[in-house]
Amino acid sequence: MNPTRPEAQARLDDPSDEPAPDHGRGTQTTSARAPQPAPLTVHGPARVIAVANQKGGVGKTTSTINLGAALAEYGRRVLLVDFDPQGALSVGLGVQPHQLESTVYNLLMERGVESGEVLQDTGVENLDLLPSNIDLSAAEVQLVTEVGREQALGRALKPFLPDYDIVLIDCQPSLGLLTINALACADEVLIPLACEFFSLRGVALLMDTIGKVTERLNPDLTLLGVLPTMFDTRTLHTREVHDRVVEAFGDKVFDAVINRTIKFPETTVAGEPITTWAPTSYAADAYRMLAREVIAR
Repeated sequence: MNPTRPEAQARLDDPSDEPAPDHGRGTQTTSARAPQPAPLTVHGPARVIAVANQKGGVGKTTSTINLGAALAEYGRRVLLVDFDPQGALSVGLGVQPHQLESTVYNLLMERGVESGEVLQDTGVENLDLLPSNIDLSAAEVQLVTEVGREQALGRALKPFLPDYDIVLIDCQPSLGLLTINALACADEVLIPLACEFFSLRGVALLMDTIGKVTERLNPDLTLLGVLPTMFDTRTLHTREVHDRVVEAFGDKVFDAVINRTIKFPETTVAGEPITTWAPTSYAADAYRMLAREVIAR
């Protein structure tokens, strides 16, 4: 059953869908850091961005979908890579993982698989998907004995890079071999971080892993930024955690803040991004702001 599409101006039905805080940086500074992007006349080769956090439930998949859709609105050709065996990214874009004949697993583990056999049209202009399902869980075991096992995803994605401007990899919520593969082939890593105390504690382990990947596998990997998610404007706790994140990461924290809102579960059921499901919502505007920041960095 599909939810009823919200009316264009129906922001008031969700009290949590409010403007993000300005973090004390001011509107002029925010505008300077996230200017309106210029249109592209030439596309590719792609920047590869791994969206990673070993803690689940921090808005990682939601952010991958909606950042990708917002970037596509700005004329960027975007490829989303579902690199989680749970297939949540695929489901969030209306794809039923159990019905797929070919997924990113086939690109990784089977020779001769053509990119067109796996690539899915999302229904959003400029936004394509490499889907996943439970088959990908076998890859982590099978790759253990492979030579160059950490570069398997990089090899699989290489043919796609000339055709896209940005590739977003939705990593699984762990620091296993699949996540290492994503970090090893990425140019940058984006960390969604829920404004909750336990999420803040766990980020140190992720940063340690990123450091090891940079030292041993991918010296060009950089931190694109930290995205505050699950922000609840009604609680002091989320504000305190957000302040600690800014204190720890400084300018690496995006100005865009993603609030808790009932609209995100609705978009999952609808199988489309919030930028098309509730295009006038503050949540959609927050992801557009994030997209501008990503382009500007």
